Amino acid sequence: MTKRILVIDDDNSFRRVLEYNLQEEGYEVLSASSGEDGLVLFEEQHPELVITDMKMSGISGFDVLKAVKKQSPDTLVIIITAFGAVDKAVKAMKLGAYDYVTKPMNRDELKLVVQKALQLSNLSTENKDLKQRLENRDEFKNIIGISEAMTEVFSLVRKVADTEATILITGESGTGKELVARAIHEQSSRRGSRFIAINCAAIPGNLLESELFGHVKGAFTGAIRDQQGKFQQADGGTIFLDEVCDLPLEMQPKLLRVLQEKEVEQVGGAITQKIDVRIVAATNLDIEDAVAAGRFREDLYYRLSVIPLHLPSLRERQEDIPLLLRHFAAKAGCPHVVFAKETLEALRAYPWPGNVRELENMVTRMMILREKDIIGIDDLPKKILMQQKHEGQTVVVDLPPEGYSLEQLEREIVTKALEQNNWNKSAAATFLKIPRHVLLYRLEKYGIVSPFKKQ
Repeated sequence: MTKRILVIDDDNSFRRVLEYNLQEEGYEVLSASSGEDGLVLFEEQHPELVITDMKMSGISGFDVLKAVKKQSPDTLVIIITAFGAVDKAVKAMKLGAYDYVTKPMNRDELKLVVQKALQLSNLSTENKDLKQRLENRDEFKNIIGISEAMTEVFSLVRKVADTEATILITGESGTGKELVARAIHEQSSRRGSRFIAINCAAIPGNLLESELFGHVKGAFTGAIRDQQGKFQQADGGTIFLDEVCDLPLEMQPKLLRVLQEKEVEQVGGAITQKIDVRIVAATNLDIEDAVAAGRFREDLYYRLSVIPLHLPSLRERQEDIPLLLRHFAAKAGCPHVVFAKETLEALRAYPWPGNVRELENMVTRMMILREKDIIGIDDLPKKILMQQKHEGQTVVVDLPPEGYSLEQLEREIVTKALEQNNWNKSAAATFLKIPRHVLLYRLEKYGIVSPFKKQ
């Protein structure tokens, strides 16, 4: 889109030279020979940038600056001043002018100042737009996204939140599974009761049953009093079972009973207790593979996945990165910081193996270490710069001089991709940038079998 610049100067010959130089650079130029005419044009045409001479008969450049800033605070103004009046230009900048150029004018200097002003104007406009989008997302205030993939997630959450159906959230680590689980709880009729999250992989198997269902005094060494479990504590609310695929086999029938009978039995107790709890579970592993390998009960899998909900990786929703950057910068106390265009391009090109969590950590670190309010490409971590530098020319393997089997090479690449993604087929397919059914064909073709699958 062609940028519109308003030029105000009562020196006709100088103004025409200015117009010519700007038009040569591809800008649309509006022209006025007085401050009065210039302000009328400004109100009618709403230019992105105003360039005004400081000393004019009638309304001066100072008056133009004040009027423009009063009407449109975000519009940038460049002041033109005589070489010996730089002190007045500095005064104008204190009143809100973006920059100044001196007469006689240096064409290259003018070009650079205008270029930088419009770039800053673009960044400020994008920043305001992103902020507005974030403010309009109250029901998902902690989950950021406008991409098609995330729009589908939001739509499904709205449909299922106020039901009693169990939900199984899948997705790579760092995609925000707990945030979605909390959003489901907050949009349900259970929002007034507790939301309790428990990581099934973080608690030793011998303690997990007590943690989930509680215990009675004397049930085991150290059980000096009766203790409620997470299910009792969440009664009337929602319990979130993260990394449910890591639930020990011996615990799975007990969880299945809770789902079927809506009751729990404390460790060492003989009396069952009725509970009213909605279960949301999550895993970053391929749970279907775990079922096939005998590591996860098929009946429990179907009980948990009444509503399956898959969260896309950050690689699959690159258009959300500007929104996320804005959100995390504001969260770090720097809402005014903007990211340059080339910075955004580098961030979109990076594969983000740690997903949104990795992005948040990077932004937090940059906000702490930053020295200016515009984040340029040189402010990015080295690993992202290296990714951009070698994009399209990365050497993945060293081939021996005697030659190598293409099929063997493809087999090794597919196997390595699966290993890097915990044998999650969907994640590996995304990593390889191929459809899931193409990956499944390669697995069958080369006889690649998960090490967790029963032989």
